[in-house]
Amino acid sequence: MAGIVVFAELKSGAIRKASLESVSEAARLVGQIGGNVTAVAVGAAPADAGATLGRAGANEIIIINDPRLAAYSGDGYASVIKGVIEQKQPAAVFFAATPQGRDLAPRVAVLANAGVASDCVGFAVDNGKIRARRPVYAGKAYITVESAAPPLVATLRPNVFSQKTDGAPASSSNAAADGVDLRAVVKEVLAAAGTKLDVTEAPVVVSGGRGLKGPENWHLLEALAAAFGNAAVGATRAVVDAGWRPHDEQVGQTGKTVAPTLYFACGISGAIQHLAGMSSSRVIVAINKDPDAPIFKVADYGIVGDVFEVLPILTEEVKKLRSGN
Repeated sequence: MAGIVVFAELKSGAIRKASLESVSEAARLVGQIGGNVTAVAVGAAPADAGATLGRAGANEIIIINDPRLAAYSGDGYASVIKGVIEQKQPAAVFFAATPQGRDLAPRVAVLANAGVASDCVGFAVDNGKIRARRPVYAGKAYITVESAAPPLVATLRPNVFSQKTDGAPASSSNAAADGVDLRAVVKEVLAAAGTKLDVTEAPVVVSGGRGLKGPENWHLLEALAAAFGNAAVGATRAVVDAGWRPHDEQVGQTGKTVAPTLYFACGISGAIQHLAGMSSSRVIVAINKDPDAPIFKVADYGIVGDVFEVLPILTEEVKKLRSGN
């Protein structure tokens, strides 16, 4: 068995950035194990899917566009991906560790009689076998695992793996969803309107905790995020439970796992549940008036001070840097 199959997740008619990162990591690995990177898109893929996925490192794309699969179906998607696995016999199957990927990967693993390495942050090849590195114990330790028999099914943490942009366009083919059994049919999807950047995909995340003292002070975080122009606003569980912020902004063990290039922890003490969701960030900046706060143990840069005084100054400095003044 050789090559890697990657599920190319679609969102609002476009391929998710996290899936492109997964394709690029697959391309790096097949350079060592051989074979091709086959991207599988289920639904109405964009017209430039071949070029987009090819630049990321895919060799071929299989598009399964069936009206029955227009809305996400765990059973339906798993069934068609199983068919691709039987055809390609890959060494591994990759999914981005998005909510959809986390739901779909174990379904596919059951059908493929394989195990799942979830939330992976690194891969290596040893004696021709792919080994995955993933966090355990709420991120306090890491283990390296491999599949007893191929394929290795894995979900890849977003913003951890580099995305290629210099690959050649990939060849595309269409496949039918033969024999798919949906069991349940989606009749309607009610989604909240909004265009804000998701914390799992943003290169910069500005998060706040109880040190902000109330929802009326969140404008300080939003101003810093706006100054960067490509930042998302996050929150701790305590803040979400208090009703200060929506659940889709929650970062932590029971919320979303993020790995941005830059993470600001503002008024956050650093409970282990929160650290589990953001400790993989490349650079962590902590702002807290308590010099003994646990967050400083994981921070690359620490500012001991009042968050209400520090944030406005920091926001103005970011604006100056971005404007060139």
